Amino acid sequence: MAAAMRLQTNKLTSSSTACRRTAVIVRAEKFTVTKPTLIDAPVSNHGARVRHVIYAKGLEGEVDIVSPMALGGFGSEQFLAANPQNKMPILLLPDGSSVPESEVIAQYLLDKAGGGMQAPTPELRAVAALATRIHDQYITPIQACMYRKMEAGERAALLQQLVKQLDVLEGICVGPYIAGPDITTGDSALFPTVVFMTYILPRYFGWRDVFVGRPKLAAWWGRMQQDEHAKRVIAEVTSGLEKWSANNRWSELGISQQLQQHSEYKWVYP
Repeated sequence: MAAAMRLQTNKLTSSSTACRRTAVIVRAEKFTVTKPTLIDAPVSNHGARVRHVIYAKGLEGEVDIVSPMALGGFGSEQFLAANPQNKMPILLLPDGSSVPESEVIAQYLLDKAGGGMQAPTPELRAVAALATRIHDQYITPIQACMYRKMEAGERAALLQQLVKQLDVLEGICVGPYIAGPDITTGDSALFPTVVFMTYILPRYFGWRDVFVGRPKLAAWWGRMQQDEHAKRVIAEVTSGLEKWSANNRWSELGISQQLQQHSEYKWVYP
């Protein structure tokens, strides 16, 4: 188990205003906190990346985690003041500033905690960074094809792209973790979204196994499920997805019916 680490409150302190502004992006109005506070929800695969860093670095006593309703919910004046993009997670800081975007928050917390969760060589660190980039640039924009309402043709096209990105990840995976012998922030970025895939695609799209033909990713997923901190995050995200299932999300949004009615598209891979 990772030893608890205190945030180094002076880690990013600088006499340079420009330097400080690179770490603190926007200012939140009204809602104040006495220690760093993560605005997040259990089902969020993006917030899950940050939660994994918090758990792995032993920062639970240093960082609170609260619902978006603490800021009045999405679209509220306070929420938009904290992140004009109207998205979570958001890290609120005691000085009234806030840090949005999951990867930015994760790296900020690691900086404050003295580093860590990096691969041992420049080459492997590049792999970890690439995995994160593939996730954020190419998977995040299309993941909604698994669970949001959209036209059948659009869903099928995005699903095909999702399959492609899984193959790309298979190609770069070093093993046993995505970038070699240690868990890195590349793993933190990927595995919560893979929870969505392993939960949704077999249940609602009819896939036999997300990892068919992807032995390196299959082995990687097995290792991630054994990590105590990742297991905790997997359980949190899965709990959120189970609530979606209990509320009949895929039927209520017409997704299940769409898959049955549009056999002209490919829904099951491989």
